[in-house]
Amino acid sequence: MSTTALPAPLWLPTPEAVAASTLARYQDWLAARGLGPAKRDYADLWAWSVDELEAFWRSIWDFFDVQADGSPERVLGRREMPGAEWFPDTRLNYAEHVFRHATDKRCALLARAEGEPLLEMSWARLRRDVGALAATLRRLGVGAGDRVASFMPSRPETVVAFLACASLGAVWSSCSPDMGLAVLTDRFRQIEPRLLLAVDSYRYNGRLHARGAVVEELLAALPGIEHVIHVPGPGGSEPPEPGWRNRLSWAEAIAADAPLSFERLPFAHPLWIVYSSGTTGLPKAIVHGHGGIVLTHQKTMALQHDLREGDRMLFLGSTGWIVWNLLMGALLVGGVPVLYDGNPAWSEPATLWRFLEEQEVALFGCGAAYLADCRKEGLRPREIAPLTALRAINVTGSPLPAEAYRWVYDDVKRDVWLASISGGTDIASGFVACAPGLPVQAGEIQCRELGVAAYAFDEQGSPVVGEVGELVVTQPMPSMPVCFWNDPGHRRYRESYFETFPGVWRHGDWIRFSEQGTSVIFGRSDSTINRFGIRMGTAEIYRVVEALPEVRDSLVVDLEYLGRPSCMPLFVVLRPGIELDDALVARIEAAVRTQASARHVPDRIWQVDEIPRTLTGKKMEVPVRRLLLGTPVDKAAHRDAMANPRSLDFFIRLAAELNPP
Repeated sequence: MSTTALPAPLWLPTPEAVAASTLARYQDWLAARGLGPAKRDYADLWAWSVDELEAFWRSIWDFFDVQADGSPERVLGRREMPGAEWFPDTRLNYAEHVFRHATDKRCALLARAEGEPLLEMSWARLRRDVGALAATLRRLGVGAGDRVASFMPSRPETVVAFLACASLGAVWSSCSPDMGLAVLTDRFRQIEPRLLLAVDSYRYNGRLHARGAVVEELLAALPGIEHVIHVPGPGGSEPPEPGWRNRLSWAEAIAADAPLSFERLPFAHPLWIVYSSGTTGLPKAIVHGHGGIVLTHQKTMALQHDLREGDRMLFLGSTGWIVWNLLMGALLVGGVPVLYDGNPAWSEPATLWRFLEEQEVALFGCGAAYLADCRKEGLRPREIAPLTALRAINVTGSPLPAEAYRWVYDDVKRDVWLASISGGTDIASGFVACAPGLPVQAGEIQCRELGVAAYAFDEQGSPVVGEVGELVVTQPMPSMPVCFWNDPGHRRYRESYFETFPGVWRHGDWIRFSEQGTSVIFGRSDSTINRFGIRMGTAEIYRVVEALPEVRDSLVVDLEYLGRPSCMPLFVVLRPGIELDDALVARIEAAVRTQASARHVPDRIWQVDEIPRTLTGKKMEVPVRRLLLGTPVDKAAHRDAMANPRSLDFFIRLAAELNPP
C-alpha cells in the first residue's frame, strides 16, 4: 500500500491545547487502568475502540460516571445488526444526567431571538420550571411512553419542555414552526401524540409569521391530541377558540412549584422521535433511546468536540434538525447551550459574528451553506470582532469546499479549529468528525469518531481506501435507532440500512477515506434532497407540487456530488394544453416554499412530456440523477426495465448540456 502524504495542514493544535483536552484526560485515564492501545495515537485509539467494542463503551460509561440502576457488566446482550442490545441490565434517565451539572456559578443556557433581548436562564430557574411542567404533564395524564409533540422554535421554553418529558419518560418529538402543514401531519400522524406544545407566531428576517391557523389545521388532522400548551410567540396573539382544544397557557403550565424527579428507564426506552426526509414515502419515525444518547453525546461532545465544563456552544439550526438535539447534548457535559432563533444575517450580515464575540461562544456550529454565504457576501469577520473565546467551528449538513476552509483561516480567525463533521438524524451524532489533537486539512474531515466502525465499501461490499465508496458501519453503535415507530417486524428499518449489505449499516453517503483516516463526503448516494444542511425527501416535495391542478407528474433530484454546488432541478408534466410560463413557475415555487420548505425551492423548473418510470411504476430518481451528473446512459439506466423508455431522451440531451466534453 502506498503512503501518500497529505498536503500541509491549514491548522495544527498547540501541544498545550492538546494536553488540556478532555480526550487527553481520557487517554490518561485509560492508561492508568491498563486499557486502550499501547501508542498514544488517535488512529490506534480509534482502532482499539472498534476492535474492542465492549471494552470501549464500558470505558465511556465509567469515565463519565453514568448514573443508573442495575449492572453495566453486560455491555452487549446481542451484538448483531440490526437488533443490537446495549446495557440490557441497566435503567437510567437523560434528564438526570443533565441536572448533575447544575451550579450557581454560571447560567444553564442563553437564548437570543430576533428583535428580543438576550435571555439567561439559571440552573435554579431551569430546575424549577422543568419540575413544574413535569408535574403538569403528569396531571394531564402524560406518562412514560406517551408521545409529546412540539411545534416550537429554539427558545428556553422548548428546552424546559424537552427535559420535562425526558424526566418522566414521555417521548419528545419536534417540528419547527416554519414547516408546512403537509410536512407536519406526515410526521405527527405516525406517532399519535397525546399533547402538543405550540407557538402562535415566530419572527424571521424581520418579519412576523403567524402560525395559529396552522395549529388549528394540525389539531383537526390529529384528533388524538388531548391537550395543547400554548407558548406565546412574538406576535403576542391569542390562539383562536375553540380551535385550540383544551388549551393551557405556558404560564398556567408552569405556575405551581413541584420537586423535580427522574424516572429511571430501561437503556433503550425512547427519548425522542426524529424524522428522516421521506424519500420513498412517509418520513421514517426514528426512535433513539435514553441510554444510547447519554453515552454517545457525552463521548461526542467531550472527546470529539472537546466541549468543556462552562464552554458556551451555539449551533445554528431549527428544532426540526438533529443539530438542535445535539446542542442539548452540551448540557450532558456541563456546557452552556446558546439558543439562536432567527436569521443570523438580520438585521445586517455581521450580526451573528458580533453576537459570538459578545457572548464569548467557544464552539460555533453551522451548516456549510452559512459559511459559503458569508464568503460570497465578502464578509471578513476578523475585522468585525476578534472572536477571542472562539476555539472551534463545526460545519455539517453538506460538504464544505476547500476554498471555504481557506476563507475561515484567512478571514475569520487564524487560530481556530475548523471541524467538518458528518453524521445524521439516523444516529443523532457523527460517523466522521473531529478530534482535538489532529491537524486540519483543506476539504478533509479529520477522523472517524471513536466507537464508529466506518468504512467506504465498493459495489461488491469490500472496503476501499483512496476511492469513493458507500459509507458503511460494520459494528453496532449505542445511538443507532432503537426502532422506527409503528414499523411492524422492523421491515422499514431493515430496508433503510441493511438491505444493500446484510448485517452492515449502509448510510447513503458517498465517502472517500485516505490512508491517514481523513475523509471527504461527496453527497448523497440515494435520492434524498440535502439543501443547505436540511434533508427532505422527494415524496414531500411531490405531495406539494402535484397538488397543483396544472401539474400531472413531477420529478426532483439534487445534483450535489463530487464538489459541485447544490443544484436542485424540478421536472413537471403538465395537463394538456398548459405551458410552463412565469406565472406557473412562481406558483410552483410559492407552493414549495410555504407548504414544504423555503430551503427546497427548486433552482430551475423544466416542462417534460413524461417522467421516467420503472416497470412497476416507480419514479427513476437515482438513474436520472446519475445521468445528469454525467454517468453514461448505459450505466445510469436500463431502458428494458422501464415502462416508458423514450422518456429518457430529454434527460440525455439535458445531461449533454450540463456536462459538455
